[in-house]
Amino acid sequence: MKAKKIFIVLPAYNAAKTLMRTLDEIPQEFKKNIILVDDASKDETAEMARKAGLTVFVHPRNRGYGGNQKTCYTEALAAGADLVVMLHPDHQYDASVIPHMVQPILDDKADAVFGSRMLGGRPLEGGMPWWKYAANVLLTAAANLVFRRYLTEIHSGFRAYSRRYLETVRFTENSDDFVFDTEIIAQGMMNHLMFQEVPIVTRYFAEASSINFWRSVIYGFGVLAVLFKFWLHRMGLVRFRAFEPKTE
Repeated sequence: MKAKKIFIVLPAYNAAKTLMRTLDEIPQEFKKNIILVDDASKDETAEMARKAGLTVFVHPRNRGYGGNQKTCYTEALAAGADLVVMLHPDHQYDASVIPHMVQPILDDKADAVFGSRMLGGRPLEGGMPWWKYAANVLLTAAANLVFRRYLTEIHSGFRAYSRRYLETVRFTENSDDFVFDTEIIAQGMMNHLMFQEVPIVTRYFAEASSINFWRSVIYGFGVLAVLFKFWLHRMGLVRFRAFEPKTE
């Protein structure tokens, strides 16, 4: 059987201080195909990535976290990826978990695998703000009710997707903002794709990217809006093109 081509994609913005630490932690066998998309950073992120031998794409203007992921997945698929791991280059997530994350997809037991801080244990002790933890639990519970399927966390930024997943859902039609992460899950749920989770731990420190309280509030309402649209679509009350599978 032909070995599956695994790509690591790094959606980057001002990640020069943490990029090399992130790369050093990626297991050697996964370093062959790494794509970094620089979202118009104001530091040397792109230059450092090129020197490290990565494939680099640079947005001429900032497109946002969701917009960055769209380029990540589009370019990985164009390069022939069978499996794509999305890892933030801010060293917040432990990249040594990648082998555990990709295995369910390699075994055809999942189309998407998410890292879960809740399965990893003690997220508050890892430095997660209490209000972010509470919002995470409540929004994930709401999502489980609407999706009628169970996940321990829907907000992790450390994920793996099969080619089938990315070619089924209309991820390019999603938001360019942080709510992209929820939209792409909702699309997979609507299309009956398979999900698994693996435990992860996170680091919270000055250089690690994290949205502030008020951006988190806006994000929370954005998640609820996605869940409401999902419910409307599933009930047949309103149809949303973004939830339909690709036909091409």
